[in-house]
Amino acid sequence: MSEAIKLTTPLREEQLLALRAGDRVLITGEVITARDAAHKRLVECIERGEPLPVELEGQIIYYVGPTPAPPGRPIGSAGPTTATRMDAYVPALLARGLRGMIGKGRRTPAVVEALREHHAVYFGAIGGLGALLSERIRAAEVVAYEDLGTEAIRRLVVEEFPAIVINDCYGGDFYREGVEQWRLPGGGGLR
Repeated sequence: MSEAIKLTTPLREEQLLALRAGDRVLITGEVITARDAAHKRLVECIERGEPLPVELEGQIIYYVGPTPAPPGRPIGSAGPTTATRMDAYVPALLARGLRGMIGKGRRTPAVVEALREHHAVYFGAIGGLGALLSERIRAAEVVAYEDLGTEAIRRLVVEEFPAIVINDCYGGDFYREGVEQWRLPGGGGLR
């Protein structure tokens, strides 16, 4: 297995053009969090021509609703949520400079095409590992939509946050390609 690629935010286009579906990455820097309610509000701001409460250029959005922080920690458990809930909003955010998203599960064909168009990527994080993933988060602060509680937009500082490129900016799809790689001759799957 190849060594993980180290990425630092904000992401630059040349970093993303070098990534392929299936690449392991370690992300360091600032990322923001948002789930469906926050995405809806962001897109409504765009539609009204209002300024956004966060800068999207070069940014990664982590689809997470973290649990409260225990004493001495910046955040509680912080595992990824299902990405398709945000798919209706993603093209508008990519058009504003968003470069990456972290979540779990597949994306719709419209999002995969928007990733190609805007040279962005979708990273997968492993669900069920929220407590372990939170150990890679060094700081967390609410920066917008505090009324949404756990779904408020937060700015996180992460250090070597582990993820896998699921959809690259060339239309690559690790979920599809991974299945094909392990398909048995004659069309059978793993047994």
